Order: sequence, then structure tokens, then C-alpha cells
Amino acid sequence: MKAVVVVASNRAAAGIYEDTSGPLLVEGLRALEFEVGPPVVVPDGPPVEAALREAVAGGADVVLTSGGTGVTLTDATPEMTRRVLDYEVPGIAEAIRAAGAAKVPTAILSRGLAGVAGRTLVVNLPGSRGGAKDGLHVLGPVLRHAVDQLRGGDHPQPTTLPA
Repeated sequence: MKAVVVVASNRAAAGIYEDTSGPLLVEGLRALEFEVGPPVVVPDGPPVEAALREAVAGGADVVLTSGGTGVTLTDATPEMTRRVLDYEVPGIAEAIRAAGAAKVPTAILSRGLAGVAGRTLVVNLPGSRGGAKDGLHVLGPVLRHAVDQLRGGDHPQPTTLPA
């Protein structure tokens, strides 16, 4: 399984500081047995859309973004993601927000999306290390199943029908 991490950060892309959420996501995806390279760090806005399209065209099974999901004037990751998605999977984003809100009330301000582009699952995560870690914790148990489904897998069938 192949994954790509895209970090949307104007300051990290400009070299003002080093991103820390991207490497955390890469490490977490590798622990889940995904093949993943270093994070792609881009400014928020159209470069996010370009990075998503490149990851999808490159055959990624999963793309996780970090950052750009808040309510500031420069946060545009959800809008760029929506341009790439064929359809949304709202339960994923809702579960990530709910898990975050249990720890940090401001997690409900995240506008992150989740959905499918072609056969690629794309999920927006917050840019903070805590938000990225919490999001990956929510995703861990479902990523393999989602990839299997997107590859054409079927739901496991029971060996006997219940009475």
C-alpha cells in the first residue's frame, strides 16, 4: 500500500520553521505498513491541489494532508481538496473532529474533509502534532479496509447465516 503526506504550511514551505506533523504522519503510516516517502511541504492554496493531484496520479492509495484546515484567511486545504475529490466520506472527518474535541475543544473548528479521488482515499488532518497524531489514531483501524474496498475488495461474508 502506498501513501503520500502533504503538509500545507506557508511558514514551513518558506523555511521559517521546520514542519513536525508531516514526519509524525510518515512514521505512523510506516508503522501501519504503508510505503511512504518524506512529506511534501507546500504553501496553502493552489499548491495543495497540485500536490494532491500529483499523488493521486502517482497511484497513492492514501493521501493524508496536514494543516490548512482552520478558519484563518489563509486556510484553504478543504477547498483545494474538494476540487480533487470525486465524492466525500464525511464519517471519517466527523470521527477525527470528535476524537480531537474530546481532548481540545477547538478541534471542532477544523474544516477538514475526507473523500475519494479515483481510487485514492484523501483525508485532511489538522496541522498540529497533536491533531495529526489523534487523526492517525482514528484512521489506523480503518485504512486497510478502505484501501481494500477502493481496490475492489468485497465485504467478508459470514460462513453461515444467522438464524
